[in-house]
Amino acid sequence: MGPSKLGRGTMVYPETDGEPIAETTVQFDWVVKIKEGTEAIFRDDPNVFVAGDLFWYPVEGDIHTRTAPDTMVVFGRPQGPRGSYVQAHEEGIAPQVVFEVLSPGNRPGEMHQKLRFYEKYGVEEYYLYDPEKNDLEGWLRDGADLRPIATMKGWVSPRLGVRFDWTEEELKLVRPDGRVLQSFQETDMRAEAAERDKEAATQRAEAAERDKEAAKRQSKADKERAKAAEKLAEAEKQRASAAEERAQRLAARLRALGLDPENGATD
Repeated sequence: MGPSKLGRGTMVYPETDGEPIAETTVQFDWVVKIKEGTEAIFRDDPNVFVAGDLFWYPVEGDIHTRTAPDTMVVFGRPQGPRGSYVQAHEEGIAPQVVFEVLSPGNRPGEMHQKLRFYEKYGVEEYYLYDPEKNDLEGWLRDGADLRPIATMKGWVSPRLGVRFDWTEEELKLVRPDGRVLQSFQETDMRAEAAERDKEAATQRAEAAERDKEAAKRQSKADKERAKAAEKLAEAEKQRASAAEERAQRLAARLRALGLDPENGATD
């Protein structure tokens, strides 16, 4: 990226210092997960800006006072691309929520300086996560100071509505709607699982429909067999009745000839 041309007059605010976003894949994955997950929460709110590893210049005309939070969330500013976040050009609104993800190369002194920077320039909530130790610290603004949050497990961010929780393996960030913030890979896997479930449900529905049709055919065949048996019984009944009538007529003729139909004797 080249330098920002958004400055007033001839002021240019650099957009990059050539440093990598993250030192390790673990750190990078968490940076992306938090940034993308937070952005997804507010995707329908045009006045919440979320950015990752973007230079923030809190002082107008000062290109040396800057930092690039792993994730920052700004309420009251429109979504959209930026080369840097120049606070003087954003109605003076500072990022209210900031996340940092530790890497092995981060030094305590460096992180302390970041805390003081965020405290000085108006951040309301600051969260620092160490994925290697699965440890989260948080600070909340109290007047001019950022005060440590005593207990992070179960803590709900006042601005984001996100609840922080843990498993033994990693941090869980629970959205206001109760869903857990997920990485793109986790979301993709979930979508694939949902697609497989949908396909399985479709197959079960089709199988049930086939069973239903087979049962209907079976029922129809059973009805036809019952009807045929009924016809056969009726035909047998008619034949028996006809045989009875013939027997009666024969007996009548025999009696007319003076024969006893029972024993063949004459009167």
